[in-house]
Amino acid sequence: MNHQCLADAQEATPEGGAVPVDTAAIALDLLGGDAWVWRKTLSGTCPDCSPEAAIALLVNGVPVPAEREGEVFHAIAPFDPGENEVLAVATMPDGSEERSTPVTYTVRLDPRPTARLAARVDGERVVFDSTGSEPGEYDGAAIRHWSLTPREDNPAPLNLVAPAPGVWSTIVPPDSGEYYASVTVEDVQGRVDTAAAYIVVENGHARAPDPVHENAAWIADAVIYGVVPRNFDPPGFNGVTARLDDLADLGITALWLAPITRTLPDLFGYEVTDYFDVRAEYGTKDDFRALVEAAHERGIRVLMDFVPNHTSAEHPYFQDALANGEASTYWDYYDRDPGGNPTHYFGWTHLPNLNFDNPEVQRFMMEAFAYWVRDFGVDGFRVDAVWGIKERNPEWLTAYLEEMNRIKPDSLLIAEASARDEFYFEQGFDAAYDWTEELGHWAWGEALGGVTPVGTAMIDVLTDGGQGYHEDALVMRFLNNNDTGPRFVTTYGADFYRVALAMLLTLPGLPCLYTGDEVGAEYQPYAQVGAIDWTDHHGLRDDTKRLIALRRGTPALHSREWLPLTVEPATPLFAFLRMNDARDEPVVVLLNFSATDVEATVKLPHATAALFGDQELIDLWSGDTGPQSPGVPLPAVAGGRLTVAIPGWGFRFLAVAHDAD
Repeated sequence: MNHQCLADAQEATPEGGAVPVDTAAIALDLLGGDAWVWRKTLSGTCPDCSPEAAIALLVNGVPVPAEREGEVFHAIAPFDPGENEVLAVATMPDGSEERSTPVTYTVRLDPRPTARLAARVDGERVVFDSTGSEPGEYDGAAIRHWSLTPREDNPAPLNLVAPAPGVWSTIVPPDSGEYYASVTVEDVQGRVDTAAAYIVVENGHARAPDPVHENAAWIADAVIYGVVPRNFDPPGFNGVTARLDDLADLGITALWLAPITRTLPDLFGYEVTDYFDVRAEYGTKDDFRALVEAAHERGIRVLMDFVPNHTSAEHPYFQDALANGEASTYWDYYDRDPGGNPTHYFGWTHLPNLNFDNPEVQRFMMEAFAYWVRDFGVDGFRVDAVWGIKERNPEWLTAYLEEMNRIKPDSLLIAEASARDEFYFEQGFDAAYDWTEELGHWAWGEALGGVTPVGTAMIDVLTDGGQGYHEDALVMRFLNNNDTGPRFVTTYGADFYRVALAMLLTLPGLPCLYTGDEVGAEYQPYAQVGAIDWTDHHGLRDDTKRLIALRRGTPALHSREWLPLTVEPATPLFAFLRMNDARDEPVVVLLNFSATDVEATVKLPHATAALFGDQELIDLWSGDTGPQSPGVPLPAVAGGRLTVAIPGWGFRFLAVAHDAD
C-alpha cells in the first residue's frame, strides 16, 4: 500500500489515527480492526461498576455475558462474516445502563468448510476418501455434496465408482506415473472448498505417498528461473508473459517470481504492505492470473516469493499499533522484546517480525498463502526468511506445510534457509538453499576464484565439508539470485561463467537461473529498477538451452546420485560422476576452469570402469566420439582410468554411446 492509500485507510477505519478519548464509565481495551478468528476474547474495564452490576458484550446486538474480576471483565465474542459491531454494557442494580464506545471488527475469513482428501491403496483398488472433510468453523454447516475430478493430464483415465458419499475407488491403473484427483465439498449453505491427493503407480503396483515429505515427480528434472518483473520489457506481468515462449524454448519448467504483493513504490518487494493484492506498477490481478494461465499452457509452473516472517513498517497493521499502542488490536500481531519494542533481524528496523505465537497471525498468514493457490493457481512458494519463523515458532511451519499439501500436494515449497539444516526436510520443505551454516552465505562463494583448486574447494562445499546432507535434502543451487550482488559474469568473466553454468546444470539439486542469466545480463537486482539489457552479448543463450536439454533429457544428470572423482591435473580441472537411479548409465562430467587445453586423467570407481569397459564413449555435449582435433586420441578407459583431452574453458559429459555394441 502506498503512502496515500495508507493515509486514506487511516481516515476511513477506526484503526487509523490517534487513540480516541473514551469518556464512558465502561470501556473495551481494544479499538477494533480486522479479525482472523470467528470467536475472539475481548476484555475491558468498568472502574465505577458496583459488584452487583451485570456486564455483557453486545455483538451485533446480541448480548454475550461477561465474566468479572473486580473492575476487569472479559467475554468470548462470536463474530459473523464481515463487519461486527461490539460494545460493552453494564446494567446497574437500579436498571440503569452504561455503554462503551462501540468498535468494529471485520472478519477476514471465508465461512467455508474444509475439504480433505486421502488416497490409499486397498488390495487391487485405489481409494480416494473425502469423508474426513470438516464443516466450517463459523456455523458447523453440514457437508451435503462431494465431487471428485481426476486431472486431465493423468497417465491414464481413472474409472471411478462411488460406493459411498465422499468415497471413490478404481482399479489400479496400468500405466506408471502419478495420478491426481481433486475433491470439491459443498455445505448446506452452498459454500465450497477443494483439496487434492494422488497415488503413484510403478510397474503395475500402486502406493499412496506422503505428500508432505515426498517430492512430486515433476521436481526431479525441474529448472527454476528467478523472475524480477520490473526488469522485464515492458516491466511487470505483461512483460513476463511476453517472454514466456522464450523461457519455454529455453527449457525452464518453473518461474520463481520476486515478491509481487503490494509494497511501497520502487522497493524490491520484501517490504509487504498488503498480502492480498499485487503491486500496481506490475499490473492488475487479472494480469497476474493471465500470466499464470499462460505459463501453465506452456508447461511452466509459477512460484511466488512470499514473506511471512515480517511486514513492512508501513503495513497498516504496524502503523495502527504504532499510533494506538496497546489499545491497537494489532499490537500483539508483532513480536516484541520485554520492553514492548518490536523485534527485527539484522538492521531491518523497517521490517518488524510478526508474532507467530498469536493464533490470529498464524491464521492470517496461512490464509495469505492459500489465497494465491486457491484463486490464482500458483504452484508453490519460495518462503522468505523462514529461518526466523523456525527460531520463534517452528510448530507453525509444520501446520503450514500440511496445509499447502492439503490444497496442492504437487506444490514446490522452497525454504530460504540452509540445506545443511535437516530441520527443513524433516518438516517437509521440498528444497532449501546452497548456503553454509551462516545465514545468507553462498556456499560456492569461497570455492570459486580462490587459491584452492576449484575441484577441491567445490567438493568441500558440495558435501557440507564431507558431512553430507539429510537423505531427503534437495539443494537449490544458483550462480545468481537477488542477494548475490553483481552478476557472476561481471565478477568472473564470460568464459568462467560458461563453465560454471555447465557445472550448475549437471550437479544434483534444484538448479536456479535468474533474470537475464541466459544472456549474461549485468546488473544488480536491488539497484536495477527498469528493464535490463536482454541482448546476448556473449552468445550464452544457445549453450544454456543445450545444457538444460541435456540435464532434463539425461536421467543421470537430474538424479540425486553423484560422486566426486580424482582428476589430474587437479588444477584447473573438476570431475564428478553422475548416475541414474539404477546406476547403469553413468556420465562423467569434466570441467576445465582455465584457458589452457589439458589432457585429463580421471580415476573411475571399479563399477563405472567396468560399465565403460572397452565400449565406445560419446561426449554428450559435443556429440563427438572421435578426436576433437588432429592428434588428440579418443576418450579411452584403461586400468580404471579415463584419459581424455579437454579444451580451455571447456567441458565434457562422457557416457557410453547408445549405439555401441
